Amino acid sequence: MKNSDYTAYFDKVAATLKKIDQDILEKLVKVILECRDRGNTIYIFGNGGSAATASHVAGDFMKGISYQLEKRFRVICLCDNIPGTSAISNDLTYEDVFIEPLKSFVNKNDVVIGISGSGNSVNVIRALEYAVAKGATTVAMVGYKGGKLKDTADIVVHVPVDDMEVAEDIHLIIFHAIKQSINRLLKGDHYSMGSNYDRRVK
Repeated sequence: MKNSDYTAYFDKVAATLKKIDQDILEKLVKVILECRDRGNTIYIFGNGGSAATASHVAGDFMKGISYQLEKRFRVICLCDNIPGTSAISNDLTYEDVFIEPLKSFVNKNDVVIGISGSGNSVNVIRALEYAVAKGATTVAMVGYKGGKLKDTADIVVHVPVDDMEVAEDIHLIIFHAIKQSINRLLKGDHYSMGSNYDRRVK
């Protein structure tokens, strides 16, 4: 790649970030905090790069946000059970990999977050539709034009860009921004970026 290629990519990320509806992010933060206050659970999932984002987010809530809090967040990534995922894919269909665990776990007033760059991942759509029927609050993280998923969820966080890599990058950036916002809300104005980093690591 030439230097101009990097610049073009970085410029596209920066330009797309400016298009994000921050009011929707505030609404999502409110939903997440209310879920914690009720003692309900947040389920998160996606495919490929979105699966990695979902796992990353679950880890952030377990340590980066819940750490040192008396009342913690209950966040479960449905991508992290490889035996279960492979069994459902092999014995049933890959389209059921997220809906099947939700049938075992999801309760009314839980929060279910599906991530799909295209917005058309059938397994994510099926899971969110099931969650809606069970009375959970649903969140779609999408890119491109939002796909079918944008018409399924209660809250839609749309990254308006026709580029999968940029959409995936920004989904993670959004979650990191939400992480810092929640940390400041729960841990006070003294919280700053990296303040909960394990100081034993040099």
